[in-house]
Amino acid sequence: MFPLSDMLKSFVKVGSLTVIDAEGKTHVFAGRPGPEATMCLTDPTLYRKLFFNPELHAGEAYMDGRMSFPGSSLRAFLTLFSVNRLSLGNQPMQKVLRRVSRGLKRFQQANPVGKAQQNVAHHYDLGNAFYKLFLDTEMFYSCAYFRDQQETLEQAQRNKCRLIAAKLNLMPGQRVLDIGCGWGGLARYLAQIADVQVTGVTLSKEQHVLAVDAIKARGLDSRVSILLKDYRELTGKFDRIVSVGMFEHVGVGHYGEFFAKVNDLMTDDGVMLLHSIGHMSPPGTASPWLRKYIFPGAYSPALSEVFPAVENNSLWVTDLEFLRVHYATTLRHWHDRFEKNRTAVAEMYDERFCRMWEFYLISAEMMFRTGSQEVFHMQLARKRDAAPIVRDYITDVQRKYEQIEANWTR
Repeated sequence: MFPLSDMLKSFVKVGSLTVIDAEGKTHVFAGRPGPEATMCLTDPTLYRKLFFNPELHAGEAYMDGRMSFPGSSLRAFLTLFSVNRLSLGNQPMQKVLRRVSRGLKRFQQANPVGKAQQNVAHHYDLGNAFYKLFLDTEMFYSCAYFRDQQETLEQAQRNKCRLIAAKLNLMPGQRVLDIGCGWGGLARYLAQIADVQVTGVTLSKEQHVLAVDAIKARGLDSRVSILLKDYRELTGKFDRIVSVGMFEHVGVGHYGEFFAKVNDLMTDDGVMLLHSIGHMSPPGTASPWLRKYIFPGAYSPALSEVFPAVENNSLWVTDLEFLRVHYATTLRHWHDRFEKNRTAVAEMYDERFCRMWEFYLISAEMMFRTGSQEVFHMQLARKRDAAPIVRDYITDVQRKYEQIEANWTR
């Protein structure tokens, strides 16, 4: 099983990995006590492919059925992989690959107007019927906020909306911009909870159709408008700006452009709330498998990559909060719902597609459960006192909004 066997000897520092090779031979690689997994490889070419680029070829091998986990599971393997991921970076070959990838980073994340829509369509235009199979009823495709681990996905997504709305410190009649509004769930919530005028922009044609229909169905078309447009093409001024789960698609080379546009669109007393995935480790690169199959052009930044762009565009960071395990819990809910509807997904696409999404959802969960990923809320303003200088208002407003929500269901 050379050269893969040599790599695995130094890779598994925690837990135990049993590998059944293409000839039926069994190999055990173990470190100190930890998670255990059994992997079967049916293609001998994987010995070399996994040695050179395991982060790409492991996902491809599972999608194609050349890698399986008899008596074990993909979740067990990805848990083991995640807790040992740091040791992978110490492999000489991986050091070379990562150095090359860092050199290509800005090219890989190039998202000019036009190209950005192509990248969005690759993932978000798979069809609204598909996403309805595993998202909550309001179609939020971003980290939920679990105040209690027993809460449903629907409750946790409502919590997220309430938290964001509170941080925006909304006033009736204000103009609000939602950059990357998805299916319009947050735009609808903000218009209903605070009597504000909301403009949402998305690059996904599928999202746009559903969002417009949902707004009309709820009689909100006088207060909410959803545009199929790149945020860089917008003009005018907004009192509040929010962006949830979109910044990951901006690309490092466009951060300055993003915050310059935010500054340009914001009123002098304006406030922005940026909700994005980031990581607590130094700047890196996106997973090659994730970049190829799931999110072309995407990247979750280190905070050290975000702050310089904020500072260079004369914006105050007026509040910063980290949501750590919440996305892991969200992804587990999505995966559980996905598996319950796997037959329907296979009928829409095929089994290879199901395996690809299974690999994506579980590996993403591990990034937040045992890896370095987290979600951050960055509140931004032109003026230091545009938002209240004591954070108590965030809790107070959430309680107020919760009382308003109670009347919605009566």
